[in-house]
Amino acid sequence: MASGIEELVGMLQDTVESAWKLPFGSGKCLVERGQMLDLIDEIRANLPKDLEDARKVLETKTEIIAQAKREAESIQRAAENRARQLVSEEEITILARQKASEMTMMADTKSKELRRVANEYVEDVLHRLEDVMTEALENTRKSRQQFKSLSNKQDQ
Repeated sequence: MASGIEELVGMLQDTVESAWKLPFGSGKCLVERGQMLDLIDEIRANLPKDLEDARKVLETKTEIIAQAKREAESIQRAAENRARQLVSEEEITILARQKASEMTMMADTKSKELRRVANEYVEDVLHRLEDVMTEALENTRKSRQQFKSLSNKQDQ
């Protein structure tokens, strides 16, 4: 039927503008309910994919952070277990502790980096979503204003 949100809003406006006006109705009119609901469904279906993407990002952010934490804990446990096995000789024990510390620092660094990247991605997607929603709101306001202007002209 229609290809974009603007075209669908235009169709919605055309339908309202061409609707039968109620006598003594103060600007009220009759529209076909099914047609209006179909247009609304199409508008919803054509809303930007970023809405769904933002929801998915918010869900996966927690999963990414939890996975990074589990991985860090696993690395730390592995390092601690390895260190315990090497306790028999002092030199090896010192090296094992150093390695465990390095692995823990690496795991912490990786966890922080994953969290930072996930936060940046979420911020970017939410910013783009805000821009899209702002543009959609502005278009809707312009359409309403045009509709009011046309309605006022017809009422005069």
